[in-house]
Amino acid sequence: MAVSTLAATLALAIVTQDQLPLRAAPRDSAQAQAVLWQGDALEVRGTRGDFLQVYDHRRERAGYVRAARVRQVDLQPAAAPELLAVMRFLRDTPGAEALGISYGAAYLKAAAPQAIDAEPFDAIGSMAERLASRASSKLAPQAETALAAHLEVVASYGVAMRSYDNDGKVRVCYDGDAFRRVLAASASAEQRYRAALALSNGACIDPALGVAQRAEHDRWRAELLDTVDLARLPEHMKNRIHMRRAAVWSSVAFQRARKGEDGSQAAGRAEQALAAIDKSALADEDNAAYAEAGVRVGAVRWALEPVPLQGKVAAPQLAVTASPGRPGETCVSLQGAGKQLASRCTWGVAWTASARAHPQGTALALAVQPLDGWREMWLFRRQGESWVVDVLPPASSDPDIGYAEFAGWVPGTAKVLAAREVRAEGKFRRSFELLDIATLAIERGADRPESLSTFYKWQDPAWKRQTVSLR
Repeated sequence: MAVSTLAATLALAIVTQDQLPLRAAPRDSAQAQAVLWQGDALEVRGTRGDFLQVYDHRRERAGYVRAARVRQVDLQPAAAPELLAVMRFLRDTPGAEALGISYGAAYLKAAAPQAIDAEPFDAIGSMAERLASRASSKLAPQAETALAAHLEVVASYGVAMRSYDNDGKVRVCYDGDAFRRVLAASASAEQRYRAALALSNGACIDPALGVAQRAEHDRWRAELLDTVDLARLPEHMKNRIHMRRAAVWSSVAFQRARKGEDGSQAAGRAEQALAAIDKSALADEDNAAYAEAGVRVGAVRWALEPVPLQGKVAAPQLAVTASPGRPGETCVSLQGAGKQLASRCTWGVAWTASARAHPQGTALALAVQPLDGWREMWLFRRQGESWVVDVLPPASSDPDIGYAEFAGWVPGTAKVLAAREVRAEGKFRRSFELLDIATLAIERGADRPESLSTFYKWQDPAWKRQTVSLR
């Protein structure tokens, strides 16, 4: 992180209020040369009454500002403790991120190198994260103007932000340089915790990463989270690390399975992390993260199950096999009576261990995961003398993350039970449904199995034992 804005001079003033005019003369009626914002650093060159004569190196403008609307700071080592105290006060003040980062940069300039530990970088990273989060939110026009100015201010101190377009929504992310410095220093358990959470944030992964680069990044995120010492953290912080580990190891499991490798160990780590979460200590703001962890673990849970020998499933007359298609493609075939009944190909992972056949041999359900965090239920069914394949997605529109899974057959009927959990438009929904096999239309549904008598009565025991939807 650069502090070049502060390097030019030791006579420094930091702007403390937004929209401070830089005037051409030391009077309020003088022409405004520029508009300054909190956190801007100015070189002080003299005083004229209630005004300071300053030079703005960022805008390359000279002028005058009201002395009461700035704070003159000393960049000598003796002044470092005072600058650190102000930074500590501002680090948890919403809306004062640019000002806090400016004081952090001033402290790094003033303090002796041997006196600098992980704390200022932890504070700067935390404020940059909060500023990026605010920049990703919908704001009023006036607030957007101030936010854009604050982003320019922190950029002058070397705080870099990146913007990613995801389905028409722009996400602003801090690049994490200060947090990397925290990890390189002798940091406390809580400082490493904050750095690890920030650097492993899945919402700030570049969507343009290739498959190999994304797999490597997921592996790095998992290793980073493993460096956090949970024994020295309070319970709510442990929960956040467990939730992030569950989500990240789920991604690792999917990436390994997609490459044809064994993803069971990674899926096991994900399931263990989810099980380690203490729900009684969950903070309200962590409910969404807990739901996301559950969805992601649910999407890859079949990686834990061994594939049946020769693709055999519950009904001896039906079996599924997966074979390579075009490069990167897997083709799933339904076999019965010694011949191929139906076939469909996917670019994702076909979890053949999930195959469940109807007792009468008229249908078969299979879990297929085309994307990280997104798993569908394929339903092979007999239609007259032929077989067709229908797909039940986690949601019919606005896909984000989610899974749809087979939960049981209803004896004596052409009905199937399914459980779905999805995040759409930022909200999580969980449903337990009775579906028509022929059309996959929902006949009845509920948010809990016990609220749907048919579901509660005929749910598959193996599904109830393995699913994470009942967590």
